[in-house]
Amino acid sequence: MLPLSSIAEQIAGKRKAMGLTQTALAKKARISRATLDALENGRLGELGYSKVTNLLTALGLELKLQDASARRPTLEELMNEESDDQGMDRRR
Repeated sequence: MLPLSSIAEQIAGKRKAMGLTQTALAKKARISRATLDALENGRLGELGYSKVTNLLTALGLELKLQDASARRPTLEELMNEESDDQGMDRRR
């Protein structure tokens, strides 16, 4: 299962890549800037589903459901996945 800290890292990275401040993203996602700051800085233990989806929608991201893997991916699998993701980035 993906921990909240991993989601937070991806949210922060996408926000920065889009040139958004925490205040601008928080307003767009209809959450408080303090909540977003706590999420991005690992001080938030829980964030409700609607807040997560509001943040992802504001950033043009979505959740993807898949079957849970019985094993952890290898480094090679993760690197291949990242290469595939970068190849699909149309901004490049």
